[in-house]
Amino acid sequence: MALLLIAAMGAQTGCGSSKATTDIGTQENTDTQGNTDTKEETGQTAAASVESMDGEVEKPEKITVLYDMGTLTQTAGLNEWIARWEELTGIELELITPDHDAYTDIVGQTFASGAENWPDVIMLSATEYCGYANEGAFWDMTDAWNNSELKKSGTVDTDIVEANMLDGHLYGFSKERGNGCITYIKKSWLDNCGLEAPTNYEEYLAMLDAFTNGDPDGNGINGDTYAVSAAGLLGTDGGVSTTYLPEIYQDAYPTFYQKEDGTWVDGFTEDAMKDAIERLKYVYEQGYLDRETLTNGTSDCRNKFFEDKFGVFTYWAGSWASKLKTNLESNGIDGELIALEPIAELDHYIERNATVMCITTSCENPEGVWKYFIESTCDGGDMQILWTYGVEGVHWSTEAETVCGNTYADGEFHMLENPDTPGAQFTNANTDPLLTINPMDDDPGKDAVSPEARASQEAFNANSKVDELPVTSDERSQYNGDLITLKRSIVTDCVMNGLSVEEGYQRFQEEHGQEWSDLIVESLNRK
Repeated sequence: MALLLIAAMGAQTGCGSSKATTDIGTQENTDTQGNTDTKEETGQTAAASVESMDGEVEKPEKITVLYDMGTLTQTAGLNEWIARWEELTGIELELITPDHDAYTDIVGQTFASGAENWPDVIMLSATEYCGYANEGAFWDMTDAWNNSELKKSGTVDTDIVEANMLDGHLYGFSKERGNGCITYIKKSWLDNCGLEAPTNYEEYLAMLDAFTNGDPDGNGINGDTYAVSAAGLLGTDGGVSTTYLPEIYQDAYPTFYQKEDGTWVDGFTEDAMKDAIERLKYVYEQGYLDRETLTNGTSDCRNKFFEDKFGVFTYWAGSWASKLKTNLESNGIDGELIALEPIAELDHYIERNATVMCITTSCENPEGVWKYFIESTCDGGDMQILWTYGVEGVHWSTEAETVCGNTYADGEFHMLENPDTPGAQFTNANTDPLLTINPMDDDPGKDAVSPEARASQEAFNANSKVDELPVTSDERSQYNGDLITLKRSIVTDCVMNGLSVEEGYQRFQEEHGQEWSDLIVESLNRK
């Protein structure tokens, strides 16, 4: 098994969203709030609630978990968080939390070390999840989920959970959405050009033209701006590889996906992708698209946006709406942004695959771990508050005080200063309240979320579709890395170097792209 799992780690290199997920997911993408109940009261309530659970499931004495807690380090109250979790459950928690940058390496080392060293629960990216699930490393939680009070509650977004189904079986649970990017448009630029937000591609192109050749920033100079910028023409793989230019890519999907009839295809070979490349060529040739798009990083795009150099920016939904607004205003620029609902030809935004919590086959009491650890993360009460906002007096408070220059009245919820980043408040403990699959009726931090962040997140949630899971195969592991490189090179040559789309796809044939694609499709259809 250990050798098979080492092979599965190798398969991740070419099996889909690994790089795309990492690039986007490690950016600043969470803002959260806290709880107003007292520690003593909530502790008694939660303990009673846990003890009143169905007695047929044995309560574990100890649970071992490998988890990326993000910014919740030992110096930032992690030990207090663990103590509070143990207080609520009466179970010992061994929480292994490597540094964020080392987490993927630790995961690989843990699986390779042998099943006797595996924890009860492990948090994984979608790519890791698919690879290890394919090797039989996880307990099948399908029945536990289907019979759970959580699913029966009717308050949970079951689509997010069941997007992790592999061949009808659930091996990993997502307590929150993966989130994704939504298009922001500077309202002042629209106003200066006498335009409304576009609803279709024709209106979108008219807006790009006005933003490029007119005077959208109102400085009296025509043609000193460009309309849209992005961090690259095409990402590494998966639907999120088109995420920064969704209105141009529209229904194109440049990698492998499963059709409604269950068969797998490579979307790069379809007419929708060829049409998308033609649109990219046109937008670039017209000067609407930032000439440095190919080499931009996301920080480059943000800085240019804050400097009022362009007006259309597809970026993270939710808390980033507030950050974009704040940074624009700090530069003396109007910060009002429109979070654009998908234009007619786009239909929906793509949501990245969420991280999952998996119970390994080494766990001696998987039913108990499911109930007391995984399911409880979305209990709508004390445990969910702990995952979302942390510990009262450590991460959040309702006392009258001034924190990081912000003054709060008695009873007003607020996050406390993060000792790891002096001068900045905690944003959350681990779960973003805007992304939870189970919104709390009595969310103590609901009033602390900015209106623009909530509006942005709600618009995205209502108009998005979860990306395809990066299902693995030996052939995908072997060929997909080179195939991605070739696809990106072809798109670049067509858009920036004058190559026709027909010539680009001739390259795809001549340089083994079609051959590799066919082998991968065949392997996926055998599964």
